Amino acid sequence: MRIAVAGGGPGGLFFATLVRRALPSAEVTVFERNRAEDTFGFGVVFSDRTLAGIDQADPVLREALSTHGRHWEDIEVRVKGERIRCGGNGMAAIARQALLFLLQQRAEQAGARLRFTTPVSLTGLGGYDLLVAADGTNSTVRGQLGTDLGVEVDTATAKFIWFGTDYLFGGLTFVHERGPDGIFAVHGYPISDRVSTFIVETDEASWRRAGLDEFDVTQTPGASDMKSKAYLEKLFADQIDGRRLLTNNSRWANFRTRRTRRWHTLSPRPVVLLGDAAHTAHFSVGSGTKMAMEDAIALAASLGEHPDDLPAALAAYEVAAQPPVRQIQDSARPSLSWWEHFGRYHDAFEPWQFAYHFLTRSITDARLARRAPAFVAASHEAWTALHGAEPLQTPVFHAGWAASERVLRVTTEPDGTPCTVDGLPLSTHPRPAPWGALLTAPDDEAGLADAARRLVSLIVDAAPVLVAVHGGTPLTRTLLCEHARMELGLPALLIEPTLDQDHAVTAVLSGRADLVGVAA
Repeated sequence: MRIAVAGGGPGGLFFATLVRRALPSAEVTVFERNRAEDTFGFGVVFSDRTLAGIDQADPVLREALSTHGRHWEDIEVRVKGERIRCGGNGMAAIARQALLFLLQQRAEQAGARLRFTTPVSLTGLGGYDLLVAADGTNSTVRGQLGTDLGVEVDTATAKFIWFGTDYLFGGLTFVHERGPDGIFAVHGYPISDRVSTFIVETDEASWRRAGLDEFDVTQTPGASDMKSKAYLEKLFADQIDGRRLLTNNSRWANFRTRRTRRWHTLSPRPVVLLGDAAHTAHFSVGSGTKMAMEDAIALAASLGEHPDDLPAALAAYEVAAQPPVRQIQDSARPSLSWWEHFGRYHDAFEPWQFAYHFLTRSITDARLARRAPAFVAASHEAWTALHGAEPLQTPVFHAGWAASERVLRVTTEPDGTPCTVDGLPLSTHPRPAPWGALLTAPDDEAGLADAARRLVSLIVDAAPVLVAVHGGTPLTRTLLCEHARMELGLPALLIEPTLDQDHAVTAVLSGRADLVGVAA
């Protein structure tokens, strides 16, 4: 079998190594449009929990991290002058260039041929039995297929830009600053003993007020936005001890989450997608490099198991690789949403609750406690010191209405529509006080703006004592509850299909909701 790999990133190189071992007779050539020493970006990060499968396939990554990388256990959140640490988050990072160099060596040692400064296209690789498109999120090969693979792309509202810095963070560090033009945040982590990755996120309004929208992002890759570099060096000077930011194709973008239903086609020729060419997940949860390397493991294994049946091999690859990718993408969506709204959280919360809200954006209180018991215990203690009781036992008082605890029983109509909570009537229309406004969450985030407008029109004539949100998805319910309590100043009741004590504690302690309702 003759296999062409378009793209000499970590996924393509790792696949070349593994498929040569699985099929020693296969002829494998990797085509990369850039030079061997070129790379965009600075570092890649992996959690300890994700390394087992990659290490079993080939220890190259663990060896690279041990020799050239940096390891840490704590996440640090810096906000409003405080630094809050959360342990139990074993991670390691390495400079992307160092990782690529080791993967290039490994692929060549396995017998793959590497051809650099060689851009390829779908039509320019005649004679190969299989083309592996590992050429990134803007895949040339995928774009030329002309085949409906079921691609869906969602573009985030937050802006991000990728720098390095010669300031050395102690581990994964999140820095949040409200400056004169708006809110900005940093994801920082060390990738060597001299350099850290420094990713900045902000909302579009802050980005425009700061005048950072002037750089032409359509120009040829390579040039960096030096105005943004200078602005952010000044804004975060105290956080990085006045050190420099380092550029490498550093320019603003909006993160694009790509989902692809089918990762291969047999017509007009056999082509299979790998890594970012098939899928992306926000960098706050999913490492694109890690996901691409896991794809490489699955694809090489499937080809090895079906050496004489290419259609069966590609089908088996999708069966093996797609479920874990969907799981990561599903967990990444709440995390990406957090970054789209972090300015609201920065202004609403004290530092301890801000950090807890952030670190529970994709996991619950109990799961986080298993990883970081001291951090979770400190968060509960901070709540108790403020309220005099544990989260679910804390009373609520608003506009003459009171609840003695945070979990309330909700009665429903025969069709399942909530109608009362602890005897308080819930309504989608204004009514005499006291009453609770009932809001149905949309099935996707595109409907949130309309739902928020409905809420405002609902409460303008007769103020309710609370807003009860039901239906929709867990994320849309939560976002509407946050809108009610943080933007409108009304207690928010999150109505869940069933009572889950752990989720209820997480919702209340994090400030996502004031109360949790379950069907009586």
